[in-house]
Amino acid sequence: SLWWSGLAAGIAITTSVVGQGMLTMVLPDAPWSRAVAAFGYSVGFLLVILGRMQLFTENTITVVLPLMADYSRKALGKTARMWGIVLAANLVGVLMAACFAQFLGIASSEELAAFRELGRHVFEKSPFELLVRAVPAGFLVAAIVWMLPNARHFEFWVIVLFTWMIAFGDMTHVVASSMEGILLLFSGDIGVGQLIGGFFLPALVGNILGGTA
Repeated sequence: SLWWSGLAAGIAITTSVVGQGMLTMVLPDAPWSRAVAAFGYSVGFLLVILGRMQLFTENTITVVLPLMADYSRKALGKTARMWGIVLAANLVGVLMAACFAQFLGIASSEELAAFRELGRHVFEKSPFELLVRAVPAGFLVAAIVWMLPNARHFEFWVIVLFTWMIAFGDMTHVVASSMEGILLLFSGDIGVGQLIGGFFLPALVGNILGGTA
């Protein structure tokens, strides 16, 4: 169940890249454009969170709290199991969505160029900068999970506000931004080593630190 829900979340979260990229395409080159385009980033998170799918960065606070309350090797093993299954499923889902966009013609060449441009902006940063920017992103996603039980019919606005902050604040989300990285890998702009060592590992560590601390 974790696997299939995580796979669905990996596919769904890529609509954040699609939404932000398509808004970037149509908006004029103005100082306010980036702020408006950042709202497109909320689309995938709305799908995943309101759809109750398993996204890795949502499973930080809810999984770590029971572990901290009653620490044991068994509980630690269960936490690692859940994280491993969900993260792997998320990444496979992202890879599937990237393949659909790249090879099956779902996205036009102009749209693919816009998605890659978002990715180039991410990969211009050093691994340390990506790690630092991933910490607040992990914290904000965990904050959404923490707040939703008390949101009481304002769930939509809570998700939009905090995920907009992630995009507009140029923060790093390990799963959502993997879509951009995979598309850059397909186009030959980056290599596997840069994708894993220069982006994935720093973003993963930062999101875990922000979501659990």
